[in-house]
Amino acid sequence: MTLRLSEEDDRLLTERAAKERRSKHDLVTEAVHVFLTERQRRFDELLARTLEEDRELLDRLAK
Repeated sequence: MTLRLSEEDDRLLTERAAKERRSKHDLVTEAVHVFLTERQRRFDELLARTLEEDRELLDRLAK
């Protein structure tokens, strides 16, 4: 896989990697993982809350 970043994003990533003494690859891998898992977690929480709060309405609509 090849990741193409803008010059500015690459500069920021390079600076962050140096600051944390980690590779750019490690930082990007972690960022992608967090993005994917957090997005799913937030969706799941929102869905559960909506189903709970709107249960009566959803039941009526299902009939």
